[in-house]
Amino acid sequence: MKLYNIDNVEEFMGVVDKCSGPVELVSPEGDRLNLKSELTKYIAVTNLFSNKAYIHKLELVAYEKEDIEALMKYMFGDTPTP
Repeated sequence: MKLYNIDNVEEFMGVVDKCSGPVELVSPEGDRLNLKSELTKYIAVTNLFSNKAYIHKLELVAYEKEDIEALMKYMFGDTPTP
């Protein structure tokens, strides 16, 4: 799934942290990085989210139905702030 125009990275990462299964960030090269890993999260936040905490486009893969639903709710602005 692709998410667009994420302007609150902290809120987005809070949704990812609440997911029960892996949530993977897909790089432009096709690499998959597990956003539930603290090391990967640190690297992703440092490298990808450094543009004033605003993300224009992000491709994610989630495997659990509940996680996909939570990310979709976030994408459509239907999630409370963590």
